[in-house]
Order: sequence, then C-alpha cells, then structure tokens
Amino acid sequence: MNLPFPIRQECPPGACVCDRERLLADPVADLRVLRLTREEERRLVARLENLASLDDLRAMQGRIQAQLGIVITITPSDNEVRTSRGISIQLDEQPGLCRKTRAAIPAAIRRSFDSRPEIVYALLNERDLLHGA
Repeated sequence: MNLPFPIRQECPPGACVCDRERLLADPVADLRVLRLTREEERRLVARLENLASLDDLRAMQGRIQAQLGIVITITPSDNEVRTSRGISIQLDEQPGLCRKTRAAIPAAIRRSFDSRPEIVYALLNERDLLHGA
C-alpha cells in the first residue's frame, strides 16, 4: 500500500498485537495512528513528559485524538488519591496502536505528574475532590 505519509515500521513477528497488517488491508480504516513513527513517538513522549499545566494536558489529549485518533482517558480513582499512581491513564483499544506506544504514553504522562504535582491537584479539583479543602 502506497500512503502519502511515512508510517511506523512493522514490529518483529510475535512482539506486538497491534493488528497493523489488518489495518493496512482495510480500505476504509482510519490509518492516522500509523503516522506515529518511532521518531514521532519519541517526540510525543518528550512533550508529554514536560506538560506545564492541566490545560496543556487537555490540549495534548485533543491534538493526539485529532491527529492520530488515539483517545486517552485520565480519571482519578474513586478512592483517595495519595500519589499520581491513583490516577488511571487508559488508551482506547485501537488497531495499529503498538504495544510499546500503549505503555509509553501513560508512562510519560505519569512522569509529568510526578515532576509537576500541581497538574494532579488541578485534575483532582476538576472532579471536586479537593473542593473546599
């Protein structure tokens, strides 16, 4: 298949379950996720590790969804959140999304939370968990 943009290289056989070939074989499939080459993934991870605020995080979520079709859901636990580990960061299932990318994006966001706890506080305030505290 000849695409007008570079796509991610295929993972070694058995190393990933991204269904890349099935995605490429489907003529009506959303191929945006394949634009995330390894180099682009490194740039994205670096950007996510350096989030400045909750607004910055929300803007990145929107850009990632618009440009790559990747939906990231970030929600605090219903129980008490003591660290950034109490925040759930999930990527929706999507054909073509590499296993490594599926792990790298939440890890980068978590590292950003660890270095800038004010983002976590703002996220918690968004759900009124600290309202009035």
